[in-house]
Amino acid sequence: METSISRVYSEFSFHFVSVYQRLVQFYGWCMSRADPRVAKWPLMSSPVPTLLIAMAYLTSVYYGRKFMAKRKPFSIRGILIPYNLAMALLNLYIGLELATTQHRKQYNWLCQPVNYSDDPDEIRIASALWWYYFSRLVEMMDTIFLVMRKKWQQLTFLHVYHHSTMFMLWWIGVKWVPGGSAFFAAMVNSFIHVAMYLYYALAACGPKVQKYLCWKKYLTILQMAQFVSALVLGLRALVYGCDFPLWMQYALVVYMSSFLFLFGQYYRNAYLQKKQHSQKKNR
Repeated sequence: METSISRVYSEFSFHFVSVYQRLVQFYGWCMSRADPRVAKWPLMSSPVPTLLIAMAYLTSVYYGRKFMAKRKPFSIRGILIPYNLAMALLNLYIGLELATTQHRKQYNWLCQPVNYSDDPDEIRIASALWWYYFSRLVEMMDTIFLVMRKKWQQLTFLHVYHHSTMFMLWWIGVKWVPGGSAFFAAMVNSFIHVAMYLYYALAACGPKVQKYLCWKKYLTILQMAQFVSALVLGLRALVYGCDFPLWMQYALVVYMSSFLFLFGQYYRNAYLQKKQHSQKKNR
């Protein structure tokens, strides 16, 4: 009996060590194929800081709700207005950097390979994409502010999924493909975020301003249109071929599909069902 247990333990240990060694080798192989230009940029040398930040974010959401359960919501209007304006400016900077540089380089919006050279414009594109990744970190404060204000209705699965996964996936994007066709999604999303954060800044001014804000619905439509365009470009690249990493195209298609599904549900619940309920009430 003891011999059998020892044999099982020995075989398990052998397979565990073997799997661990293969994972280490795979990690080393992946890192060897990363873009060397971004290796020494903040947060880019290893995935560990990004993963720890994402875990801390999810933990703060979980325990933040418990902490605020029996407390009154904080009034943080003095923080929200400058924060949202600052985020609008940051996204405007990123969007303009990507738009002007890709125009000067005559990027092909349908298919643009990544240029890993030290060309100043290509470095500028990579830098703008890093700032886009970093902005995903700062935007986690959106969730913290919702928790502090006890806005549970807005603290949905879609919200948390969006903020946590975007930050992690764009670390991968900047690490391996900081350029080429990756510019499109970041550029369009940045300009949409300018309008979104301006909306939030105005909404934070109080009821006197909020009654004039009737374009939140159209922000959601713009976001969904963006996901559709990115999905179509990703599918086109897979069907017709594009000199851009294939694994990234597949990841883009799957990720955009998940966003379309979740945002579609949100749009239906927030606007279509609300409209139907209002019509029934009027009848």
